[in-house]
Amino acid sequence: MRFIKRLIATLLILMGLFYFVGLPYLQKQTKKHSPEKTATYNYDGAELSVHYSGPFKKNRTIFGALVPYGKVWRTGANEPTTFTTSETIKIIDKDLPAGTYSLWTIPNKESWKVIFNTEIPDWGVTLLSGGKETTRDSNKDIVQVEVPVKRMNKEVEQFTIAFENNEQIYLSLFWDTSKINIPLHK
Repeated sequence: MRFIKRLIATLLILMGLFYFVGLPYLQKQTKKHSPEKTATYNYDGAELSVHYSGPFKKNRTIFGALVPYGKVWRTGANEPTTFTTSETIKIIDKDLPAGTYSLWTIPNKESWKVIFNTEIPDWGVTLLSGGKETTRDSNKDIVQVEVPVKRMNKEVEQFTIAFENNEQIYLSLFWDTSKINIPLHK
């Protein structure tokens, strides 16, 4: 009985060390390879921002391989990408109230589904799946739209999210030779 108590105590200590020391260390190490970035934009008084981690291509095949087609992607690396708006805006024709949301995508060859979700999980993927399964709760989706993929002539080495204004405000995501533009309206 005494042995079992010691074993349980030892296991609890090891799990605590992993959770409070090991896991933060691993998360910090992954950010060296996929640095955190923030893009901001003032849209007629509405403050917009997107916070994400941008992985690099590193001679890998990205879409259809590293990021599989038809599966939910946390849209970047490390913690889920977040999108914040200080006022209600429209994503294409759907209202997105003021707030902070996790941003998820389902890439496909010709179009991507873009999902804004009210929940922001800690890491966005399950560790047991090796990062292949997301922790997104689809019941918390608030806006979902679909946009076409544009092919670029030049490869983009690092995953990038930016606000673009070409007579229309877009939240643009691009990596490798793929780009999507998500129209934003007030």
